[in-house]
Amino acid sequence: MIDYEGKMKKAVEVLVSDFGTIRAGRANPHILDKIKVDYYGVPSNLQSVANIAIPDARTITITPYESKMVKDIEKAINVSDLGIAPNNDGKSVILRIPELTEDRRKELSKEVKKRGEEAKVKVRNIRRDANDEIKKQGKAGEISEDEQKDIEAKIQKVTDKFIVDIDAKVDAKVKELMTV
Repeated sequence: MIDYEGKMKKAVEVLVSDFGTIRAGRANPHILDKIKVDYYGVPSNLQSVANIAIPDARTITITPYESKMVKDIEKAINVSDLGIAPNNDGKSVILRIPELTEDRRKELSKEVKKRGEEAKVKVRNIRRDANDEIKKQGKAGEISEDEQKDIEAKIQKVTDKFIVDIDAKVDAKVKELMTV
């Protein structure tokens, strides 16, 4: 039971992590989490080759530990699907986060809802696997029919809790995106 609950919790954590990479019109260093930079032939996380700072609500500055990395960082941001044009001052890369248009906000909200549905499907699949395992134990005589029903009810209760949690997180992110 705890194993399945842990898997469900992990599915929600992955969703929250995904939400961090969705740009909401404010500077957030997590939008850079998926960007890889070529560091001496090895694709590396941007955070491992540069210092990332948020000087104000609409600006991200990326100062590489080695000044020659500025061009590589700029290139990595350009080829990413971030949708922000980087500027550089020779020592660091500066990202100015533009205001989101109404259409873009709606588009991002749809993406958030889609990811929320995917997370719910993962949780339901975990529930199905748990119930299948309980049914196998019931058929093998390892647990009684009453125990099987009790465990299935507990699994459903845990599933419902995580579905409600996912809905709350989706609603919060959509509200954040739609706030001008």
